[in-house]
Amino acid sequence: MLLPKTLTLLVSSVAILTIAGGFHSAVAFGGNGGGNTNNVYSPCSDTRIQRSDGFTFGIAFSSRPSFFLNQTVLSPCDRRLSLAAMNSQLSVFRPKIDEISLLSINTSAFFPDNYGGYMVAFAGRKYAARSPPAFIANTTFTVTSFTLVMEFQKGRLQNLYWKRDGCASCKGNSNFVCLNKQDCAIRTPSCKGRGGTVDCSLGIQLAFSGTDKHLAVLNSWYEVENLKQYSLYGLYSNLKSSLTSQFNNFF
Repeated sequence: MLLPKTLTLLVSSVAILTIAGGFHSAVAFGGNGGGNTNNVYSPCSDTRIQRSDGFTFGIAFSSRPSFFLNQTVLSPCDRRLSLAAMNSQLSVFRPKIDEISLLSINTSAFFPDNYGGYMVAFAGRKYAARSPPAFIANTTFTVTSFTLVMEFQKGRLQNLYWKRDGCASCKGNSNFVCLNKQDCAIRTPSCKGRGGTVDCSLGIQLAFSGTDKHLAVLNSWYEVENLKQYSLYGLYSNLKSSLTSQFNNFF
């Protein structure tokens, strides 16, 4: 891996949701078998994928300015950012292409606001792609649920972007705050480890769009559009309940 060696790797998990005439769920790291042809496991290496492949990408956690050089967002694989020197954190995932996935990071000991409170998803080097920085947390507010879309063209990753729901998932719930008319947030002092009782683990719904290297269309984004932001949590008995459920139990 070409990332700075001192960049800390967080423990992460991937839950795979396959949609084929209904919901079929299994908790595992995706793409390590079952027809996988992608043997590239570094998020800082280039590859082209097909629908049966696993795909490795990273999410870096740091301050918002640390992702910029001359007002341009760079990939965390670019050493000019010097993220390691900024005490940034890294989580690496390998979901399976075109299966909706729920990415989960346990924040009971990892507090994103201690590392700048923003995250960038990324993959590739010569064909580097990275998302815009997304706010996660500060000492006042914490956002725990995101949707990330990966866009491929002929099997090459072209773009990663955060899809917001305009706070539709928490509309009318006074326990949440709508930040910038796009993200539902909980007050950080309500989180476990910060003085509260709510599990504020980070959850990211992942979906795919575009085409693979055989020009097969990636359809999972059209499926996730029909899912509510927190709905994936309830499909896995061994994963955390959504913040909405927790608050409904507490209040």
